[in-house]
Amino acid sequence: MSVYTQLTDDQFATFCQRFGVSFARAIPITQGIKNSNWFIQTTDDVDGAHSYVFTLFEERPPEDIEKMAVILNQLDGKLPVAAPLSLVDSAEKCYVIRYDNKAITLVPCLAGSHPQQTTQAMCHEIGASLAVLHETLQQLQPAEEYGVPLYPWSDVRDREMQFMPADEAKLMSDIWQSYTDLPLATLPKGLCHLDMFADNTLWNLSLNNSQKGEARLTGLLDFTEVSVEHYVMDIAITINDFCTTWGDAEQGESVNFDRSKMATFLQGYESKRPLNNDEKRALPAMLAKAAVIFWLLRLNVIHYNRTEGRTGDNIMVKNPDLMKRLAAYHWSHVEKAQNTVFVLLAIDNKIEHPIAGVFSSITQAEQTCDSLGNSSDFIIKEYTLDQLA
Repeated sequence: MSVYTQLTDDQFATFCQRFGVSFARAIPITQGIKNSNWFIQTTDDVDGAHSYVFTLFEERPPEDIEKMAVILNQLDGKLPVAAPLSLVDSAEKCYVIRYDNKAITLVPCLAGSHPQQTTQAMCHEIGASLAVLHETLQQLQPAEEYGVPLYPWSDVRDREMQFMPADEAKLMSDIWQSYTDLPLATLPKGLCHLDMFADNTLWNLSLNNSQKGEARLTGLLDFTEVSVEHYVMDIAITINDFCTTWGDAEQGESVNFDRSKMATFLQGYESKRPLNNDEKRALPAMLAKAAVIFWLLRLNVIHYNRTEGRTGDNIMVKNPDLMKRLAAYHWSHVEKAQNTVFVLLAIDNKIEHPIAGVFSSITQAEQTCDSLGNSSDFIIKEYTLDQLA
């Protein structure tokens, strides 16, 4: 994450000692946009290694971070997470140091690397892991006592739409209304991660594993946004990053969404927790709404940095336009689906009934096709309602 609050070596040493760790050096971590983070080298580390990540939470109150520690302990052993260390000088179990009304935690480093690009296999594994997360955290009840409040994105929307071109404001408004029109009361809810981007995951990306397509998940990171939300929203947020190839500046910052990766992700998720029909029908609109939320998040970071006068090389801002383009892509599919059906057809002309199924979304058609075994024996055709084929 970006480094906003500066600490001295003496402060690092004092804080680390309270966690029972002997401090040698702090190395700033500049990726990210919300908190201040450093790798911590201890006196036992050799050859430039680092054993811990030291985080100073810039916005979340310490009470929220204590809840996060409980959540991580619940997941420990079922998913690769790093649970915060407890304070050695506290009579009760406590995982947070309070400094200047902000929370500090120290967690063990997890092995692995952030992927530059995702693969089909990685999408399947992260889908299954997200389902395990949803199922496991159901044991923490009532869920509202563990999740932090959802951010008031509607307030950010109202502020930012005043300064948007008319077409962008209409896109945001239309997507928001489509989300509001969903049968939200029927969609299962629970504790969700809500920020499961590829850069919040670690993988064993050794050359042998990469060549075999067997990259292994070794870490899930950043549980600061865990809140009670619809599971399908958490799914949409994760799909949007894992199934999109983000081009760099030299590539014109292209945004390329891979629908086959999405189908693989959903297969992985449903291997652990099947989606109900309402969730499947809601997914296209949720994908668009999830992109809008992160569009607004990046605009909000720019607004916050400007308001607070935060500048410098350690401050990184992600381009909000990328999420706007992803939102527009998903919205085009939502609009098209409102007047379109997707027919799954068998290619073999000898089959008496070549129509294998008719679906309201391409996602459901693709999932069904993949589940039939040899998907090359089938094709998906789109038909517009109330028109001759």
